[in-house]
Amino acid sequence: MRRRALLQSAAAMTLATPTIAQPKSLLRFVPHADLASLDPVWTTADITRNYSLAVFDTLFGIDDKFNIHPQMLAGFSMSADGLVWDLTLRDGLLFHDGTKVLARDCVASINRFASRDAIGTALAARIAEVSAPSDRMIRIRLKSRFSLLPNALAAYASVIMPERLAQTDAMKAIPEAIGSGPFRFKADERIPGAKVVFEKFAGYVPRADGVPSFTAGPKIVHFDRMEWTVMPDAGTAMSALLNNEIDWWENPSIDLVPVLRKDKRLTVEVHDVTGGVACLRFNHLLPPFDNPAIRRVVQKAINQRDVMTAVAGAEPSLIKVPVGLFVPGTQYASDAGLAANTNGWGDIAALKKELAAAGYKGEKIVVLGATTIPRIWAAAQVGADVLTKLGFNVDFQALEWGTVVQRRASKAPIDKGGWNVFFTYLGGTGNISPATMSAARGDGEKAWFGWPTSAKMEALRDAWFDAPDLAAQQTLTAEMQLEMWNFVPYVPMGMHDQPIAHFSYLKDIRDGYPQFYGVRRV
Repeated sequence: MRRRALLQSAAAMTLATPTIAQPKSLLRFVPHADLASLDPVWTTADITRNYSLAVFDTLFGIDDKFNIHPQMLAGFSMSADGLVWDLTLRDGLLFHDGTKVLARDCVASINRFASRDAIGTALAARIAEVSAPSDRMIRIRLKSRFSLLPNALAAYASVIMPERLAQTDAMKAIPEAIGSGPFRFKADERIPGAKVVFEKFAGYVPRADGVPSFTAGPKIVHFDRMEWTVMPDAGTAMSALLNNEIDWWENPSIDLVPVLRKDKRLTVEVHDVTGGVACLRFNHLLPPFDNPAIRRVVQKAINQRDVMTAVAGAEPSLIKVPVGLFVPGTQYASDAGLAANTNGWGDIAALKKELAAAGYKGEKIVVLGATTIPRIWAAAQVGADVLTKLGFNVDFQALEWGTVVQRRASKAPIDKGGWNVFFTYLGGTGNISPATMSAARGDGEKAWFGWPTSAKMEALRDAWFDAPDLAAQQTLTAEMQLEMWNFVPYVPMGMHDQPIAHFSYLKDIRDGYPQFYGVRRV
């Protein structure tokens, strides 16, 4: 409370500060974290997704109603039996190194994406061959029909990169960022932990048709340069915004939102309707969380309302609980097992006995909590406290988010830098459909960090891909949610909508994830 009062006092003094004149060619942005990886295939980190949308492009795009449209494509056709898809690249596509985007680049990029990404592997299981009959033609021959092929190639990780980079093993990160998107990544100006710089790519040719929406339609850049300044401290970021040292803050701390709303120069609004689901992620490879009975005890102990109150209690209207696999109110949301698994148990003594009966022997667990993202840090503190009260021997390590992103990729034992639990948020299309969600991954080595392996979950997801209609899909997603409570790939900790804050002179910010094409200054 003292921190909030101090920040509010600082804000009140700042309101009288003159606005600093800034060149219209510069967009100043504060991201939610530092950019730890340049490879959207190698990591699922949201910060890499946001950078990827600026630097790379995809064959298809998604509008704000989640409809799919050609993006890098002039058009496409499908054979009568649905097994052969011909995709034609549009004219004028260039990579940032000045070379033309060719079909063989796309073939290599599709193969790399499909070897690791959630919906990509579903596509890969149905692919017989991907080829390049000409420089502009990509041909995909399927072993079985897959109507969601455009959806897969619209995924943000389905980026097109030069063939030489796309030949990088998907289990290793690409060494440089060469895309064909509207912005170039300025590696020479990168300051780790402090600054990420982009410049308008003069060689980018936007689509001449379509309506700008989410990742679809013309991507027109109105700024010559964009600078991301990393500000882990929420008070520092708020002061920078109120002093007009930045234009746009991606994720203002929820407890500061009421203060920001009072400044008439600012707009505070929600653009990402998929929200963010807080989750406690287990390492399924190491004890004790290789034991599903122990994971179920943790699931029973988490009260989503308590977690979300810690995260977003200052703006209760942003909170959505309880939540299972999918965002409440969307077509696959279900109440299957919801009440019994999301309210938390008050009887810690009973849960301690259940934990002992499940086989926990008092071994140390390493719990990673990211201090630099306020909503993750709040969820991590509540989660670590619950684990401690349950009787776990908790080694709670407070780290910068970029360090967590690096550490979570490790499969090493605990005494060699491994981990047992980390906290994160699930967002985007994975919250509204099984197609891209990480909860359903059951293929071990290629699974999401934590490496959950559930043959039943994967089988249900495969059946969903082939279901004949919405009713059949909803039956399967309800079964998937029941299997989640039994298998517990992760623990959902509730969800909330995350507003952005920006000066009102910024117009045409697209709905969805932070995107920087289309945005203009007036």
